Amino acid sequence: MNPLLHDAAQRAARYLATLDERPVYPGADAIARLAELDGPLPARPQPAEAVLHTLDTLGSPATVASAGGRYHGYVIGGALPVGVAAHWLATAWDQNAASAAGAPAAAAFEQVALRWLRELLGLPADAAGAFVSGTTMGNLCALAAARHAVLARAGWDVEADGLFGAPPVTVVVGEEAHPTLFKALGLLGLGRHRVLTVPADAQGRLRADRLPRLAGPSIVCLQAGNVNSGAFDPFETVCAQAHGDGAWVHVDGAFGLWAQAAPALRAHCAGVAAADSWATDAHKWLNVPYDSGLAFVRDGAALRAAMAVSAAYLPAPGSGSIASDHTPELSRRARGVDAWAVLAALGRDGVAALVEGCCAHARAFARGLRGAGFEVLNDVVLNQVLVSFGDAAATCALAARLQDDGTCWCGLTEWQGRVALRISVCSWATTEADVQRSLAAMLRLARAES
Repeated sequence: MNPLLHDAAQRAARYLATLDERPVYPGADAIARLAELDGPLPARPQPAEAVLHTLDTLGSPATVASAGGRYHGYVIGGALPVGVAAHWLATAWDQNAASAAGAPAAAAFEQVALRWLRELLGLPADAAGAFVSGTTMGNLCALAAARHAVLARAGWDVEADGLFGAPPVTVVVGEEAHPTLFKALGLLGLGRHRVLTVPADAQGRLRADRLPRLAGPSIVCLQAGNVNSGAFDPFETVCAQAHGDGAWVHVDGAFGLWAQAAPALRAHCAGVAAADSWATDAHKWLNVPYDSGLAFVRDGAALRAAMAVSAAYLPAPGSGSIASDHTPELSRRARGVDAWAVLAALGRDGVAALVEGCCAHARAFARGLRGAGFEVLNDVVLNQVLVSFGDAAATCALAARLQDDGTCWCGLTEWQGRVALRISVCSWATTEADVQRSLAAMLRLARAES
């Protein structure tokens, strides 16, 4: 075996094996040592072994232990070992997964993974799919397809002629839409602020009774899994009205769309398959390594029109699938290999157990916190728990002490005008013992302050 690769594998395995023993957030000393990196570019080549040693010695201690079981910040899943191993192997292959002509193995694994994902997520079997870097790019791809379709119906070729002089496109979003959706809209020239905003209810769900009637080119954006409460927009009602008005419906399902894979949770997504496009993250609830986002579009021709290179580029007869016709990138890594490996290892039942298990852990957090007298602010329908430890100052102080303590890590958020600690459970590595250990730390620190 190549000694350098063997050394890297040993260092990586040691890092993963010791996650449970270290603080979830790196200490100040480890972060301070990163300043040692800020030297001049070496004039001469350096031994690869020494470079790897520096990478591990300075980098590993300064990482956040988000791959472990007690990281409950944002909505971040840990990478399953089979996904990590597949990622390493695919990196060694070093394939540009733009097309089957240049990377036949990568294309084959990717196409199978996309088919399995459509089945698992209950999406149309003929929907076009694409692996991208995350839901931000998934939203961008899907909304680019939407932009193409609604303007084409109005007689405008947006890819050829741009938006100058184009018929205006009405974009409707919920009051609780995720900020990255607006980023995608801005990148597409649809405007971050040129939107109609529909009020949300107390759990962050778009209020279908406040959805306006639409005319002309229109796109309605819905959400599966509110980033704070975990709530789902009313897909059935909104899709029916929006389609009746001729609008395109897009679903930002960064993590909530995975409820489709879990029988106990699938009812939350009722009607989601009636939409026209969907975006989600595999590096969240499928727990594959970063980065791995997904875009699915019912009208594959619209996605290809928005994303394909306009002129044939190095065409190869019989080249088969061309992934780059569905994504912004021409060159990209073989993301689908990681997803295929995890899906093959878990199977349908394993994915369901992973998603349902995380939600059970979230409910355990909520029970423990309520039982101790603290206020849980949301209906815990998925994997998100919002808790107040008093006023804003008290909650912020508790969050700071919890992060300094190192037992677990949770972030702060603002919800319905209240500051809250947000607990997100999204990792295969989280166990009942991790939940109880995290809860004990929260309650110990909260009581110490009072």
